[in-house]
Amino acid sequence: MSAKAKNMARRRAPGASIRIVMSGKIGLFFVGAVAALPAAQALADFRMCNNTASRVSVSLAYTDGQSWVSEGWWNLKPSDCDTLLRGALAAQFYYVYAMDERGGEWKGKAFMCTSDREFKIDGRQDCYVRGYDRTGFFEVDTGKDAKNWTVQLTDPTGP
Repeated sequence: MSAKAKNMARRRAPGASIRIVMSGKIGLFFVGAVAALPAAQALADFRMCNNTASRVSVSLAYTDGQSWVSEGWWNLKPSDCDTLLRGALAAQFYYVYAMDERGGEWKGKAFMCTSDREFKIDGRQDCYVRGYDRTGFFEVDTGKDAKNWTVQLTDPTGP
């Protein structure tokens, strides 16, 4: 598989500015829009939606201000959404790695520790030495004031 850059649109809450950034992709899939949930919903969570035609397995990494945590796997059916973290967002940056059952990956250059089985791992250093895999996650910038966020994974719109 070859790595290609695809557009990843990030939208903030209504009235906020819109930024477009590039994100790496391997396989046949790319990261779609990342959007804050409307304030009217009164939810305060980090959510993931699978807007693809395949089942997707997702892992998430974040910092609590002192240490890194990576955890997974959430399995999302096509057109399904799930809450990965409950409550108001505590950080501006979150990191996601996802793969589908057809070999497509959503990944990036922020390396975190992962495992083939369900996991919650403290720290991002010395993954191999500690018996874990080292996996590249893509960055999600939720902005400085976001209290909730939803990431949309989508199939590619073109070749």
